[in-house]
Amino acid sequence: MAESASPPSSSSILIDLTRDEKEIFDLLLKVVKHFNLDTHLRVAGGWVRDKLLGLQSNDIDIAIDNMTGQQFCEKVEQYKKKNEELCYDPNKVTVIKSKPDQSKHLETTKMRMHLKSGRYVLIDFVNLRSEDYSNNNSRIPTRLQQLGTALEDAYRRDLTINSLFYNIQTNSIEDFTKRGLEDLKSKRIVTPLNPKQTFMDDPLRVLRAIHFGARFGFMLDEELKKAAKDKDVRTALVDKISRERVGHEIDLMISGKQAKNPIQAMTSIADLKLFWNVFSVPCDAKPSNSEGFVRQCVAYLHSALRLLDLIGSSSFSNDQKILCLYAALFLPLRVRIYIYKEKNNKAKEREIPVVNHIVRDSLKLKASDAQTIISLHNAANRFVTFIPSLEVVEVGLLLREIKEFWRVALLLSMLLMHSVENIDKRSGLFKTVEDAIITTLGLEKVWEVKPLVDGKEIMEVLKIKSGGSVVKEWQQCLLVWQLEHHPSGTAKECLKWMKQKLGENEEQPSSFSLAREGQV
Repeated sequence: MAESASPPSSSSILIDLTRDEKEIFDLLLKVVKHFNLDTHLRVAGGWVRDKLLGLQSNDIDIAIDNMTGQQFCEKVEQYKKKNEELCYDPNKVTVIKSKPDQSKHLETTKMRMHLKSGRYVLIDFVNLRSEDYSNNNSRIPTRLQQLGTALEDAYRRDLTINSLFYNIQTNSIEDFTKRGLEDLKSKRIVTPLNPKQTFMDDPLRVLRAIHFGARFGFMLDEELKKAAKDKDVRTALVDKISRERVGHEIDLMISGKQAKNPIQAMTSIADLKLFWNVFSVPCDAKPSNSEGFVRQCVAYLHSALRLLDLIGSSSFSNDQKILCLYAALFLPLRVRIYIYKEKNNKAKEREIPVVNHIVRDSLKLKASDAQTIISLHNAANRFVTFIPSLEVVEVGLLLREIKEFWRVALLLSMLLMHSVENIDKRSGLFKTVEDAIITTLGLEKVWEVKPLVDGKEIMEVLKIKSGGSVVKEWQQCLLVWQLEHHPSGTAKECLKWMKQKLGENEEQPSSFSLAREGQV
């Protein structure tokens, strides 16, 4: 569910401050008064929006009109030396320089304040700015920045709902675009200036518009959608914005604390023809029916969310839920045709799943996440073949591979069970299989069960002094035996079986052939 809101429509409305917020603002005003500064302090952006929506916000950004954030924090330090009442930690002031190559164009000074309540609050200090974008075709948007007015600053922001200010001195809302309050009330996502120019200046704003629309359940403005679909904007998103920043915005939509509606976010990306700009793949790996393929990706994500809701997600950790959603979104890419070839340092080609490219290169998520998602896809396929027979050996081996992510793989397999059309029936099948694995087969946490016979004991039976492929093969064979006789089988019985098989077979047995021939 998106966060609901009924914001006020008048700029004369007063914001009801918490005790901590009042303490912070009073202290900052004392600094202004002490040094007789001709400085106006405003809270900018998200905090104002959230307060008007009746939401709790700890994201306090102070915008200053006649100096930089660092300069103002230096005044705070000077004030601290003379006034012990200001609970300020001088070791917790950090200046974060701008990083244009990562779409961070403004220097920010962060200060951690220790409040009377015992809480620590991190506050950002920035100067109001006026910007001019140089007309170039470089990969990095170039901004010429200088101190600006609140009016100029409001119009340079990404969305009207993020352009509102709270004036600390007057305790009032300032809506310089004359659109912010109205767009909050009508639940619309609108840019302060021409949307195409806004997106061309900083293409990341396209994803931010989608993110906030999904987060609050707001509608994207028609002119904004038209601009987002523009070929120049889509190309600029790929060419000018770092993949790290793209991945961060997608992560906020899917897995962040404020990710209220991933379906709306991904549907917007699909509708705006941005899917392959965001989730870029090598040219030779792109599906031919790209539009239908994208809809299938979104549909799988939708079904995964519905199943999580129906079966209850209490048995899923937060990481498992997140990777479940990513795995569901990329589930159509699991099949072998979506493999691309890449040359390594020795100029040798290797085959790599396209999902690996999307997660690691397009979104810049962790390599371990990419491998987990690929493993989940493979495990989901295997689960489909196991149901409804659920043989203990096959399921046990799978669970030992996928470990605590087995429920995620099982859920994904439900998405692939096209013979079971009704989502309610799929949730029922999930619970039936889950119960069978835990109760009937007794395989809960089977991956934590230690082998009855270790490698040293295997080498003693084989009368060899070093391990290798032979020992590994026997380890797998004995694991199959152990699963077949779980949980009552003993090490003594397992070794006896091994010696018996050694006497019967001149060649080393295959663990899977033994299991399938009923020899275990």
